[in-house]
Amino acid sequence: MAVSTKKVSWYKKYASYKYYIPLANAIIPYCFWGSLIIVIIGLALGLGFAPADYQQGNSFRIIYIHVPAAMLSTSLYMAMAVTSLCFLVWKVKLLPLVARSMATVGAVLTLVSLFTGAVWGAPTWGTWWVWDIRLTSQLLLLFFYIGYIAFDHAIEDRQTADIFTSILAVIGIAVALLVKLSVYFFNSLHQKSTLFASGGPKIPMDMLLPLILMIVAYSLFTSGYILKKSVNLINRDRVMKHYLNQ
Repeated sequence: MAVSTKKVSWYKKYASYKYYIPLANAIIPYCFWGSLIIVIIGLALGLGFAPADYQQGNSFRIIYIHVPAAMLSTSLYMAMAVTSLCFLVWKVKLLPLVARSMATVGAVLTLVSLFTGAVWGAPTWGTWWVWDIRLTSQLLLLFFYIGYIAFDHAIEDRQTADIFTSILAVIGIAVALLVKLSVYFFNSLHQKSTLFASGGPKIPMDMLLPLILMIVAYSLFTSGYILKKSVNLINRDRVMKHYLNQ
C-alpha cells in the first residue's frame, strides 16, 4: 500500500505546474542542442558517406528525412491519444496542454512524411501519388491532426475544448494503428519496414547508422518542442487568468 501511495505522489508532483515547468526548462536545451549536433552528424554520414542504393541510386537518401518523420507522426499521435485518454479519466489539467503541443509538431511531421514520400515515390514508382493503403491512411492521419487543431481553436471555452479534442484524439488512434499495421499486414506498393523487418534491418550498417542518428535527432527536437510549447501554453493561460481576474 505504501508503494502505491508513493507512485501516486510522484505522479501528482510532476503533473503540477510548479514542478513541471522547471523540469521542462532544464531538459529543453539538452534536447535542442543534442538534436542539432546529431542531425549534423547524421546528415553528413547519410548524404556524404553512405553508398548509393543498388536499385534507387542516390534518390534513396531521402530516407533520412522521410522515415524519421513518418515514424514520429504515428508515434506522436498515439502518445497524444493516450495523453488525452488519461485526461478524460483523471482530469489532470497539464495533460491537454501536452497533447496540444504534440498535435502541432505531429501535423508538421505528417505533412513532411507525405511530401517526402511523394518526392521519393516519383522516381521509384513512376508517380507522385497512389491511393495505396499506407499513403491513404497517412493522409487520413493528417486530417485527424488538422481536425484536432481546428477543434482546439474553434471552441472558446477551454474546458469544453479540452474534452472534445481529447475525445477526437482517442477516436483517431484507430487510424494511427492502421498506418503502423499497414506496413506489415497489407499488400502495399509501399516498401516494408526498414528497421523492424523480420530478421532485423535489411540495409547495411553504413546506411543504417545515419538513419538511426536522424531518428534520434528528430526525437530530441520533437521532445524539446513539446516541452517548450507546453510551458508557453501554461504561461499564456496564467497571463490570461490574471488579466481576466483584474
